[in-house]
Amino acid sequence: MARLRKGVSYTKVERPYTRKSKYKKKSYVKSVPVCKVTKFDMGELGRKFEYKVLLKPKKAVQLRHDTLESGRMTANFTMQKVLGPKGYYFKVRVYPHHALRENPIAAGAGADRMSTGMTLSFGKVIGIAAQVKKDQPVFEIDVDKQNLDLAKNALRKAKTKFPCSCLIEVMKNN
Repeated sequence: MARLRKGVSYTKVERPYTRKSKYKKKSYVKSVPVCKVTKFDMGELGRKFEYKVLLKPKKAVQLRHDTLESGRMTANFTMQKVLGPKGYYFKVRVYPHHALRENPIAAGAGADRMSTGMTLSFGKVIGIAAQVKKDQPVFEIDVDKQNLDLAKNALRKAKTKFPCSCLIEVMKNN
């Protein structure tokens, strides 16, 4: 299987030109890969917590689904290791809808017989991404006051997985 390209290759947010139609003949995008983010809500769902800690990007960016999943796993593992499954509430606030396409051009010996150049250069779908606006929350962790530093640390570890700079914001729950 081919390697993934760097996440920086897909960070630019642009209006998608993808036609997904219920009629198969008119649809340019034949199939979209399954989202790798397995859970969007973790921890104790029914309880109200004192504080909300948010992870927000500093600029508009596209985050691939595998990036979101690795950040989610890192943050959730950090929280669960100390608090167990009942001491926090963790939510992924974005969903990857945008289909990423690539028209691979072969390079090297014999490439002239394989490559089609710009003919039919719409590209094949290679993954999906969430288009996130500036200061839109990506992750949210609800905790009590004594666990505030742990939640900040978990989001600090998660933001290292993203191809952009992010800020962590603490809010009091109403």
